[in-house]
Amino acid sequence: MRNDLPIPRRSAPLSPPRRCETEQPLVIIVDDDASVREALSELILSAGFRPVSFASTRELLDAEILDCPGCLILDVRMPGASGLDLQRQLAQNGNLKPIIFLTGHGDIPMTVQAMKAGAVDFLTKPVRDQTLLDAVIASIAMDAARRAEAVVVKRNVERLETLTPREREVLHEVARGRLNKQIAFNLGISEVTVKLHRGNVMRKMEAASIGELIRAWETLPVPMREAGATRTLA
Repeated sequence: MRNDLPIPRRSAPLSPPRRCETEQPLVIIVDDDASVREALSELILSAGFRPVSFASTRELLDAEILDCPGCLILDVRMPGASGLDLQRQLAQNGNLKPIIFLTGHGDIPMTVQAMKAGAVDFLTKPVRDQTLLDAVIASIAMDAARRAEAVVVKRNVERLETLTPREREVLHEVARGRLNKQIAFNLGISEVTVKLHRGNVMRKMEAASIGELIRAWETLPVPMREAGATRTLA
């Protein structure tokens, strides 16, 4: 294997998917230099990953595959929207897909901007194969962890939505570490009623212990947790 990029390899083009056809991670390459796209695609293939490449951010956006598992390798300066422009747009849309910048025109302010905005790495051409592959592996692992976390959050939000308003108040009090007697006083209900609601909360949230219930609570989006606090204080 050679030590740096770009040097074109034997071509093995892949047609960009129009949607997420499988859960196999995609390594999405966006670079206006065809030889760089070819070299990067060959390298990614050699490491057992699936590359797809585009000549511009516009082409990528038209393909509608940004929600697929995987990561992005972006050139910084390209005709039209730059890699930094795409990073900014994704952040505004709440898409946290890991990004590796690969450029021949980087400078310190540009690097700082990209890294502060959440880039996994900022590499300059030519780059060693292993350096780039290490960044890709780290990015794919990061994306997988985020997706797994999102599944847990979605599941717990769905469970939370099955609770009655009073059960949500009890859940919030439990999460604050309050005892049944304290919860009863704060909510103006009996301890027996608190125990009943608490049991319903445990069942609906599918928690086997208070610790598990609190961990589930902590995965919920902050606005949902704050809404529970507002109701309790009211």
